[in-house]
Amino acid sequence: MKKSSLTILTLCLLILTGCATKQTVPPHELRPRTTKNIHDSSSRLDADTNITKKLDRAYKDWAGVPHRDGGYSKEGIDCSGFVNLVFKEYLHKKIPRTTRSLAGSGSKISQKQLKPGDLVLFKIRRGVKHVGIYTGNDNFIHASKSKGVWRSKLALTYWQDHYWQSRRVLP
Repeated sequence: MKKSSLTILTLCLLILTGCATKQTVPPHELRPRTTKNIHDSSSRLDADTNITKKLDRAYKDWAGVPHRDGGYSKEGIDCSGFVNLVFKEYLHKKIPRTTRSLAGSGSKISQKQLKPGDLVLFKIRRGVKHVGIYTGNDNFIHASKSKGVWRSKLALTYWQDHYWQSRRVLP
């Protein structure tokens, strides 16, 4: 009986030690194949959240500052000046100063593709264009002639009737 118990114990040990042999697995095989995609979408989400926080800060700092054609200070600012200043001071990105130049910057995107930091441009009437910064959740911030620096809903009839295009200037 002792001999058979010893044989069984020896076999068990051989089987267990056989499973415990060290194998070298190349590092690329240790990572799941989807890691890159998960990481990419996660970092995009983190970047969007970071941009949203910076845009919220800019809005809090500038909300209510009156509109002034050609203005570029808290005493008065125009729409393209506001957009330019927010990108420069809060997003650390140099972009053109005028609405006309902004309309040709970056890449054109559809409304469905909008994400925080994208530009939304409008044709108000012949020769008059307007620009704001999309902040997410159907909102954008801009320097309104009537309300100064303000947050508006893109889905409002007024803005949809005057919507012209959207541009992506951030990566």
